[in-house]
Amino acid sequence: MKTKKALIIIDMLNDFVLENAPLEVPSTRNIIPALKKEIKESREQGNPIIYVTDNHEENDIEFKRMNWPAHAIKGTHGSDIIEDLKPQNGDIIVSKTNYSAFHSGNLHNVLKELEVDTLTITGTVTHICVLFMAYDGVLRGYNVEVPKSCVAGQNEEDDESAFKIMREVLGVKVI
Repeated sequence: MKTKKALIIIDMLNDFVLENAPLEVPSTRNIIPALKKEIKESREQGNPIIYVTDNHEENDIEFKRMNWPAHAIKGTHGSDIIEDLKPQNGDIIVSKTNYSAFHSGNLHNVLKELEVDTLTITGTVTHICVLFMAYDGVLRGYNVEVPKSCVAGQNEEDDESAFKIMREVLGVKVI
């Protein structure tokens, strides 16, 4: 059986990427060229491109529980995918309200409908949403790969811890 990949792009939203954004992760700006290349290659290969986006209510309990500022509020500029990576016709957007679109979104159903068996997970934040999406993907039977050049984290130590867990505990192919 032929492998069918999907490119997953997590939370490349204004509220994470733009300077002075509520949950700015400065390193996200460094991965944009690599993500553009990955998107181009996925389009050329006919692989689906799925944007996974935080999509919170104004009073989301996550903000208080995690002591985070309000971010990616439904319908705001902050919840929009950055201009450099805007989806094209045919791309899919799956919203989530927590770390994984497998739990709070319909990602699994979308992937099943597309007959995808391999996920290339990219985006931000390496040790949070990227890690938990990889975990959920593996537990649901998907092959998962994470290209280091296409993920961004808050610091190198957290990134390396996440990569180690992905490789040694989950069997993710960290590229």
